[in-house]
Amino acid sequence: MIIQKSSVSDLSTHMKLYRQAIAFQHALGIVNWIGFEDDAVLQEINTGQQYKILVGGQVACVFLLATSDPLLWQEKNEQPAIYIHRIATNPDFRGQHFVIKIVSFVKGLARREGKKYIRMDTTAGNERLNRYYEHCGFSIVNTIVIQEAIDMPAHYQNNSFTLFEMSVE
Repeated sequence: MIIQKSSVSDLSTHMKLYRQAIAFQHALGIVNWIGFEDDAVLQEINTGQQYKILVGGQVACVFLLATSDPLLWQEKNEQPAIYIHRIATNPDFRGQHFVIKIVSFVKGLARREGKKYIRMDTTAGNERLNRYYEHCGFSIVNTIVIQEAIDMPAHYQNNSFTLFEMSVE
């Protein structure tokens, strides 16, 4: 297993995995994501925020890292943290606990960068996913409601989110 930053040539793979994740959410009856714009994902790749996990040379999972998330974390955004977003697993690799592997990777990165927390969020009400994130070492910090989310993916508009955090130490 290799974790590395994504490149421009990975854009179509990211978009495919996002579409597959949305279809999986629909099949479960829990729709968290609506969709993402190619241009926005390309910009995230170009700024080094998008990552991929390779297993046997295949992209098994993708995710995004950020060092700021003021809309969701408000005043806590001032604390030194890395934010994990948009984990999408290739259906051929489900069940391999990539969140745990991502957390391990991000902990090392956070320590090197002097960050104190790893944070993530999910649409509120998804108890199955909440329990999984808690199993991965996160604690629920809060549930918030976002009314208007300018410059954010559409699923942030008029929605509520559960916020998760873990200490790097």
